[in-house]
Amino acid sequence: MSLLQLAARLPGYWAFRRFGWPRMYPFSIVVSVSFRCNSRCRTCDVWRKPSDDMTVEEWQQVFHHLGHSPVYITFTGGEPFLRSDLDDLVISAYQECQPAYITIPTNGLLSDRIIEKTDRICRGAPRAEIGINLSLDGIGEEHDDIRGVPGSWRRAMETWRRLKELQQRRRNLVLTIHTVISRFNIQRFRQIYEELQSLEPDSYITEVAEERVELDTVGWGITPSPDDYAPIADFLSEQARRSPARGITRITQAFRAEYYQMAKRVLYRREQVIDCYAGWASAHIAPNGDVWSCCIRAEPVGNLRETGYDFAPIWFGERMERLRRSIANKECACPMANAAYANMLLHPPTLMRVLLAALR
Repeated sequence: MSLLQLAARLPGYWAFRRFGWPRMYPFSIVVSVSFRCNSRCRTCDVWRKPSDDMTVEEWQQVFHHLGHSPVYITFTGGEPFLRSDLDDLVISAYQECQPAYITIPTNGLLSDRIIEKTDRICRGAPRAEIGINLSLDGIGEEHDDIRGVPGSWRRAMETWRRLKELQQRRRNLVLTIHTVISRFNIQRFRQIYEELQSLEPDSYITEVAEERVELDTVGWGITPSPDDYAPIADFLSEQARRSPARGITRITQAFRAEYYQMAKRVLYRREQVIDCYAGWASAHIAPNGDVWSCCIRAEPVGNLRETGYDFAPIWFGERMERLRRSIANKECACPMANAAYANMLLHPPTLMRVLLAALR
């Protein structure tokens, strides 16, 4: 599905959120393929969670029921590339759903497997943009300390070098660097940012470290203070506006500039600053088939193994409806990037600012 086709669906999501009709499937879906991880990050405890991972065959049935509704699919973990069948799983999603954008974050520790699987995914999903997001939270030993595994930086750099080489052959491969901004690196963030730019990513994105139910980090105190984050948000917004870009990338950068300002407001106010569409336009599926509105609350409203892998009975069921009412009543607030971009796309004032900024 193209972005123009998605734009035509936006009024349907506005009506779905307000009136409950027409019933719509989400256009942005996060798929957690496993909680297993080979990092031991100071901002995440997901690797301790038990994994009951669905098989590729099970996921294929899920994707078949979703049809062509998803435009964006993110395959996350844990560390997604710990699954030796990740390429089969992603290609299955592409064949069933035909998403325009597929994103896979990675810590970069499994160089050989990452290159092999990414190459096959790019070949197996030729009409999708395949984004590999390498997570880097510091430079050198600083990154190793936050990630909890000695040698993480060195191995990630080897993976990055080889991904850049692969990109010369696979034109649908987009390489992004992703930094989690936490209380462990915020004081040095500008220096980290400057040094990471030397790696020449196609795109650079950041996200605020959050206390998530999914990651078992509630009460960890990992989120930077609003006063510490505010100047960083302003800096990142300015960098996004200044970044030379053409075509769709101009719109992407304009959305990022808006996102950092929105995240800043959420941290200060601790409330939704625009309506949240998690549970309407975006969704998260856990490794065992539990369906969530998002990973922040991670509240299961049903399990796909219990519905024959059919998304509809869960997505349009009473438990999800109760969760939607809670979200609509603004009983939660977060700056989570994945849901935030869908929210901004569905917020007319923000969308108008983004389009005007992209046209300047």
